[in-house]
Order: sequence, then C-alpha cells, then structure tokens
Amino acid sequence: MTRPTVDEERPAGGAADKAILRRQRRAEAYSEAAGVGWKVWLVKIASLAVIDALAVYGIFVLIAQENWLIPLILAMVVVAVNLVYLTPGLLPAKYLTPGILFLLVFQVFLIVYTIYVSLTNFGSGHNSSKDDAVNALLLQSQTRVEDSVAYPVKVLEQGGEFFFLVTDPDGEALLGGAEEPLGEVDAQMGGGQAVGVEGYSTLDFGSILANQDAVAALAVPLSDDPNDGFLRTTDGSTAYIFISTLEWDPAADTMTNTSTGVVYSDIGTGAFTAEDGTELLPGWQVNVGLDNYVAAFTEQSIRGPFLYVLIWTFVFAILSVATTFALGLFLAIVFNDPRMKSKRFYRVIVILPYAFPGFLTALVWAGMFNQDFGIINQWFFGGAAIPWLQDPWLAKIAILTVNLWLGFPYMFLVCTGAIQSIPDDILEAAKADGAGAWGIFRLIKFPLLLVSVAPLLISSFAFNFNNFVLVYFLTQGGPRFPDASINVGQTDILISMVYKVAFVGSERDYGLASAFSVIIFIVVGTISWIAFRQTKALEELN
Repeated sequence: MTRPTVDEERPAGGAADKAILRRQRRAEAYSEAAGVGWKVWLVKIASLAVIDALAVYGIFVLIAQENWLIPLILAMVVVAVNLVYLTPGLLPAKYLTPGILFLLVFQVFLIVYTIYVSLTNFGSGHNSSKDDAVNALLLQSQTRVEDSVAYPVKVLEQGGEFFFLVTDPDGEALLGGAEEPLGEVDAQMGGGQAVGVEGYSTLDFGSILANQDAVAALAVPLSDDPNDGFLRTTDGSTAYIFISTLEWDPAADTMTNTSTGVVYSDIGTGAFTAEDGTELLPGWQVNVGLDNYVAAFTEQSIRGPFLYVLIWTFVFAILSVATTFALGLFLAIVFNDPRMKSKRFYRVIVILPYAFPGFLTALVWAGMFNQDFGIINQWFFGGAAIPWLQDPWLAKIAILTVNLWLGFPYMFLVCTGAIQSIPDDILEAAKADGAGAWGIFRLIKFPLLLVSVAPLLISSFAFNFNNFVLVYFLTQGGPRFPDASINVGQTDILISMVYKVAFVGSERDYGLASAFSVIIFIVVGTISWIAFRQTKALEELN
C-alpha cells in the first residue's frame, strides 16, 4: 500500500490554502524586517519620533487657534506615515510616501490655498479677524481723557511681553497687559504703591528706555468692554486713561464716531462702512466669491491694464522664443559647417552670456541703457539722451534685446545637438536627388530638428511667459500706467504684475493677486496642453 503524496495531504479547501499563503507571506515580511538589523530600526524609530513630536506640537498650536480641519488632516497624515514605515513589507509605499507628501505640501496645497485666497478680500487693511479689527480701530483712535486720574505704574515683563502694574486711588494693586484687562493681583507693596509681582520682572529706568517704543505703544484695557478705555503711559511711571473716539456696539454691529456722530455698519464687505461709502480701516478678511475675477475683467481701472499686460505677455513670450531660436539656429548651422575654422573657440564665446546669472546681466544692461550716462547712448548715439527705459515702446525693445542676449546661447546649444544628431546618409541621399542647400534645410533638417526641439520651445515659451527676473530687474515693469488703480506698468508681464499687486506699495491686494495667479495657471496650462498635443504630429516624421 502506497503513502499519500504531499499534494494529497494538503487541505482541499481554497480558503485554507489562501490562509496558509497569507501566513507564509506575513512570516517572510517579518523575517525580512528583522534581518535589516537593529541599527536601521533604531534610526527609523528615532526619525518617526521626531516627526511625531513636531506633528503633535503643530496640532496643539493649531487647536489653540481654534483651527480644527488642518490638525485633523495633519493627524491622519502622521498616522498613515507611521503605519507605512512600521508595517513590515510595503516597500513601494515606503519609497513613494516622501515624494507624495512633498507633492501635496509644495504643489497641491499651494494651488488650493491660492484658489482660496483668490476668493477673499485678503490684503492691506483686510488681513485679520473682525475682533482684531475692532480692537485696532479702538486703539488707533484713542484720546486722553481730560482730568484723567493719574495711576502710579510699574512696567513688568514676562515671556517677552510687557504688563502694567498700577495702584488705583483706593490702594488696590491691578495688573494687565495688551490682551488682559486690568485685574486685582497679590502684589508686593512699597511706599504705598505696588512695586512687583511674583513671576514677573520689574523694569528699571534703563530697561524702560531701551524698550520705550513698546512701552509707549502698550494700551491696557480697563475691563473686558473696550469702550471703557485703556491705560497708557509716556514716561513709564504714570499712566492715564485714554478713550477711543469710536464706540463699538456689538449688539447693533456698528462703530460710531462720538465726535461726528457718523455710524459705520458691517455691510458684509469686511469693513465698517458709512452710508456715503466711507470705510474704516483696518477691516477684516471675508469671502467675496468671484469678485476678484469679476473685477479683473469688468472694472475699467483694472481691466484695461490687465488686458494690456496679458497681450504684451503673449507678445513678449512669442517674440522671445522666436528671436532666440532664430539666432541660435543660425549660429548652430554656421558653426556646424565643416569649412568653419576655430569653431571651438567661437562656441565658447557664444555661450558666455548663458554662464552669467540672469539678474546680474539685467542689472548691467539697465546701467547700459541709462538715459544720461549709459554706454549705449554715449558710444553708439553720440551722447543723445534716448529714454530707453522710460518710453513704453523703447522699454519693450530693450527687454527683447536683453532677453535675446540671455536666451540665444541656450537655443544654440540645443540646435547644435539636434543638427548633429541628424544622420548623414539622409543628407547625402537628398544631395544625390539634386536637392540644394535651402531645400535640404527646409524639407529635411528643419522638420527633423523640430521633432526634438519643439518640446523645448514650448518649455521656453512657458519660461518667458513667467520671466519675472528680467522684467523686474531691468525696468521694474515701468513706465507705470497713470490711470490704473493697481500698481502695474507698461512693460510688466503677468507674473511681475502679480508680484507688484501683492507685495509692492502701500496697498497690497493678495486676493486680486491670487486671482491673477489662477488665471496665469489656466492660460499657461491650456497653451502647454494644446502645444504638446500638436507636437505629436511631428513624431510621424520619425
């Protein structure tokens, strides 16, 4: 009688086989994880501990700011990271996780946040909450109360913040700070007045002088109601009561000027507004929907400059690519001719402009184009005062000239490589068929050249579409439009206009700048998508 085979001894059920297979794979994963060594595990645990500690700290900070969505997302991400790196196996996930996290933080989050800001009025005068705006309005409109009681004051410091320790007329010690109204405190007394509190440092005269700006700016509310007034001091020894000329009515949601009687109401625009449209600033941040996008295309003082800059951006990008490609291709053909002598020397000379930083070159050219002492006017135009950077059309010519100087070496290198990669037998066959030099170039070289160069031309277009460095360092976008309500000039391209709207000048409108950024993203993305689809036709040449 024969013994059963191994296959006959295995369980017949498919579920049992799968369970055994899962246990085998789990055992192999744990065996592989254990084989990497305790040092690797120690480094992994220490790294995860640091990441977890930073994440927990960030979660508590965000929760203290009454922000719940981001801490929840952060907690979920941290848990997922720990599961990926503490679970045996999952090797692809371990490699992909860092890249995915960086993609989410530095790409997806930035795009989403830019879209969010574009739907708000975030900018100068609208960059905080409503409570902060109310406090700021009451503080900036304070006047000293006539015949105010003089409070002996000591300036205290704790954790980098300053506080007032005052003694009221009844001899009670009161302590308060910028965020804490005056309240009774158990203080150390001396000479009939409070002189110190345990846990706080009392500033001497020298320390007060060293921090006189911060001490003079400190306003301590008398109570939880800001309409009751604030205590302020100018010498660090005596404080007086200051009351705002504005009166805040939280029930009616209004701010009233007590000296003029004008009432300012919250009409949903992020600022207290009077009936005649006058606003009290600072205001606060609110959602405005698509108002920024509507203003970009409908408000005349914004639409006119915006459309002008949009058209000029396309013209600048197209001409930049066309001129640099034409000159680079011409030089590549010339230097690729076997009859050309000293080609290596000339090639080194040609690529020198590409070796210098773009911003430095733009600054040098800005000096060369100077109207009064630039060498271009002095050497080539006999000292004529030509306003290269002040006239709108001359400034455009100057920008295109400098960009040609900066861009043609790159096109020269690209075209040189593409031309040298064309097989010689194709050219010899064309010559044998009687094709001339121009026919060979037009019908063979140039189409084959576009196969490899077309994607680079598209990327060059996208680069020049956002060529901020050249425009900003050469002309600063000027000359400026005199009738525009935003900070924009006639040589600005979209990206430099966005920068100036967001960060240059006293009126900074981050919401409108973000809307412009979203428009730029859509335009460049659409053009690139269409262009790359069209370049597929060139692949048939291969």
